Amino acid sequence: MIVTPLPWTEAFSVGGLTDYLKLSLEAEEQLQHCWIWGEVTSCKDHPSGLFFTLTDPEQAAAIQCVVWGGLRQHLQAWPRLGTQVVVFGSLGLYPKRSTYQLKVVQVRTVGAGLQAHRLQQLRSRLAAEGLFDPLSKRKIPANPQIIAVVTSPTAAAWGDIQRTLHQRQPNVQVLFSPAIVQGEQAPDAIAQALARIERDDRAQVILLARGGGATEDLACFNDERVVRAIFDCQRPVVTGIGHEQDQSLADLVADVAVHTPTAAAELIVPDAQQRYREHVQRKTQLVRGLARQLAQAQADLTAYQGRLRSLSTQARSLTIARTRQQLLEAKLRSLDPQAVLRRGYALVQAADSAQTITHRQQLELGQTLNIKLAHGQATVKVESIG
Repeated sequence: MIVTPLPWTEAFSVGGLTDYLKLSLEAEEQLQHCWIWGEVTSCKDHPSGLFFTLTDPEQAAAIQCVVWGGLRQHLQAWPRLGTQVVVFGSLGLYPKRSTYQLKVVQVRTVGAGLQAHRLQQLRSRLAAEGLFDPLSKRKIPANPQIIAVVTSPTAAAWGDIQRTLHQRQPNVQVLFSPAIVQGEQAPDAIAQALARIERDDRAQVILLARGGGATEDLACFNDERVVRAIFDCQRPVVTGIGHEQDQSLADLVADVAVHTPTAAAELIVPDAQQRYREHVQRKTQLVRGLARQLAQAQADLTAYQGRLRSLSTQARSLTIARTRQQLLEAKLRSLDPQAVLRRGYALVQAADSAQTITHRQQLELGQTLNIKLAHGQATVKVESIG
């Protein structure tokens, strides 16, 4: 095709083209009072207005919508994620981004969205197959040395991941497997990137990441191809996909899921400086503990030394005590009635009262006495008293 050159003075400026398109849209009456139906795939309530996206799941088309300021309180229904709605408004152009948007004044709910219904069906089917089973989750290595990253090479997420990994662990090796992470080609691209890592077989853990975006931009992470590719990986997979409200199917099948690429990098790689500080703290605690044990051991040693020095005094006291014990034992033996009997003495008792006879006046003629000897006893009768 031959393009006829024109003087630059006849060319449109960006602002001029934008103004022309804006006037063209606003001049079309049918576009200023129109009803449009679709499925709500993203919604954000902001002080200035309610911003949401209407998507046609059959034609893969979407339009940005806004309900300005106080008009929100007059809505018949609130646009909820995954619901089908019919909205009434006017089409306009946003000059700063040169994008068209629908300024909505009324919303009516139709029912559950087709896209949300299909996603729920897929989720239920994959769950029934066990792809989301908590028992199948693998443990993340405590200190991985080789990490594989799957994301877009032009995305800010890739820069955030590199910066975080380098700050936390400069010596960690990063294997980059690039992939498209948005659009129709993204599911196959992500699955192929994961397959490359598996064939390489060096990485200890995989980080699948994407920065924030609208719900429709993250649709590839709900694709069955991506879910099965993650499940088939032989090493743990951590997802860091930039959304905070809903879990994608990729998050459900991953071994660990966090909200952002930076958080995923922080989870996988321990902070070297923090680990060094913890090491110093443990070392300090160990030295203090050993110092306490040493001080206690020295105190015990001093006490034992004092007891050793007192042994000589205790020995003399023990000798005196033993001598006294021997004297008391001898005295006790001398007082033993059996010892007296063994020397030839006898114990005389009245037979009828067991009274011990010590004087002749206690005796009567014909009285019966018991005589106890050192060995045995005898019974006698008194025939005479001298």
